[in-house]
Amino acid sequence: MNDVPLLPILLHPDPILRAKARPVAEGDADLVRALAPRMLATMYKAPGIGLAAPQVGEKLRLVVIDLQPDDTPSPMVLVNPEIVAASEERAVREEGCLSIPGQYADVERPARVKVRWRELDGTRREMEADDLLATCLQHEIDHLDGVMFTDRLGPLKRNMLIKKFLKEQKLKSREAM
Repeated sequence: MNDVPLLPILLHPDPILRAKARPVAEGDADLVRALAPRMLATMYKAPGIGLAAPQVGEKLRLVVIDLQPDDTPSPMVLVNPEIVAASEERAVREEGCLSIPGQYADVERPARVKVRWRELDGTRREMEADDLLATCLQHEIDHLDGVMFTDRLGPLKRNMLIKKFLKEQKLKSREAM
């Protein structure tokens, strides 16, 4: 993946991060096949475990994920993913986001989800997930609907986290001058 060109990751408050992504259509096949490896390379380099197309400026329902179990790459590319069922049981996990780097917070979500998507070749897939994979799937699918993990926090925690992030970004841009 070293020779795959990386993509710039959009940072909060870029308006594309708040837009609802459109479903991938048959006419998008070449674009999506070219985009997926670049998204994976960008995610690995960041480093992260998930990346949604809107985070790299593409308003498409496309997600890449790799939790790298046992430090072994195990990439997943999900075209038009959707959550078709979620448990009533809840779980709290610490989340971060490549579009708000360096900021983390505990987020409560359904403990288990069932997700349906298509592979790059059009094959339909469905799986049930729990633990970190369930959280990652929900986080990335949220991005496709213009929802950031900070939207799942209380107003005080969200405002503190975003203020801190924006302050750090302002400092970085000053230092770069």
